[in-house]
Amino acid sequence: MAKRKLQQFAELNTFKNVFQNPQLDETIPDMEIKGNWNQNFFKNKNPIIIELGCGKGEYTVGLALNNPHLNFIGLDLKGNRIWTGAKQAIENGLNNVAFVRTRIENIRSVFDDKEVSEIWITFPDPQPTEKREKKRLSAPRYLSLYQKILKKNGLIHLKTDNRPFMEYTLEMATHFKFNILTHTFDLYSSEENSYILKHPELKQIQTYYEKLFSAKGFKINYCCFEINDNPINWAKKTE
Repeated sequence: MAKRKLQQFAELNTFKNVFQNPQLDETIPDMEIKGNWNQNFFKNKNPIIIELGCGKGEYTVGLALNNPHLNFIGLDLKGNRIWTGAKQAIENGLNNVAFVRTRIENIRSVFDDKEVSEIWITFPDPQPTEKREKKRLSAPRYLSLYQKILKKNGLIHLKTDNRPFMEYTLEMATHFKFNILTHTFDLYSSEENSYILKHPELKQIQTYYEKLFSAKGFKINYCCFEINDNPINWAKKTE
């Protein structure tokens, strides 16, 4: 297995649709592609949509296949996972897909202000204990980062099997007065939800973890909200 990973990492360095910046450092330099994704990589002016913690890129690639008029970028620290999605994108001739190997904390070194239109967060670590609350990908410290790179009224999508994580995210969105477009605690039983009916990819595309948790009987939660310019306090919120 270790040998296979080494082979994947070596091949990853040859993929033109992969950019790497895995360090975690407050003084980390900006990537050269920052602010120039449309011009230098995608060669178009189409909206950019990113997936955080993309894993093997099931959602990134799936969305790109369904939406050739949009650009998609998956971010993950695990190079062997990114390898799967990047290779699939190459084999399918997808020019609207890229991957970045980096930590989510580095996102400001990857994207310029207002460069991104939507963010997908798919089955993240729920960080279940209160002591780890600040590590949740919908915690104020992360929302503050997203707010900087998202265009005005940019969208954040979340899919998770963890209801407490969903409830926490909705609480954050409500607290900061973001516009919640839709939410459900049972995606696959939401036949009457008009928003979900208009977005069939929500059910058609499934990540590895979504399939795993669904098979075990877990309900899949989903929400989508607009992020505005309301001030976001990094500290733990107060009532």
